[in-house]
Amino acid sequence: MTDKPLFTNAQLEFWRPQIGDLDGLVELVDHEDVRRFLSPTRATPASQFGRLLTNIGCWSVYGYGIFAVRFPGDPRIAASCGVFHTYRGFGKGMDDVPEAGWIVRRDLWGQGIASEAMAAVLTWFDQTHGPRRVACMIEPENAASDRVATKLGFRRYDEHVDEEGMALNLYERVGPVSAPS
Repeated sequence: MTDKPLFTNAQLEFWRPQIGDLDGLVELVDHEDVRRFLSPTRATPASQFGRLLTNIGCWSVYGYGIFAVRFPGDPRIAASCGVFHTYRGFGKGMDDVPEAGWIVRRDLWGQGIASEAMAAVLTWFDQTHGPRRVACMIEPENAASDRVATKLGFRRYDEHVDEEGMALNLYERVGPVSAPS
């Protein structure tokens, strides 16, 4: 791990992803409740290695990406949150754009970590890269993420149904974020 986070807020540290985060990412998505909207397949180092390299690469190419979010003094990853650059391949405002995403460790659910972390990330993003449109996508059944997105100023603008019939609600946030209440 590098010697210090990129930035902090009152409760959290925001670290750029590093190869040493692999085991922490596997632990983060190991619980079946966490995987419910990610992948039904159990996380392994091999499955998370590609995700980690993508996260590191996004930082190298675009200067922003997913953060490993930690509590001060705790090496465990509390959340994986950020704005990354994506190309989903189905149009509808989801190709070649900044996209927000958040995953919080299961034992921390219900504590406002996702809202707090993403508000800090979006503020950092706006200050560093200028206020821009940021998209995100959420499965209709994921009420908790829908609440987080709404608190952060995202508004649903469309829906996408993939080849397997899975629906995704598409959201966007245009302009600076205001702190969630």
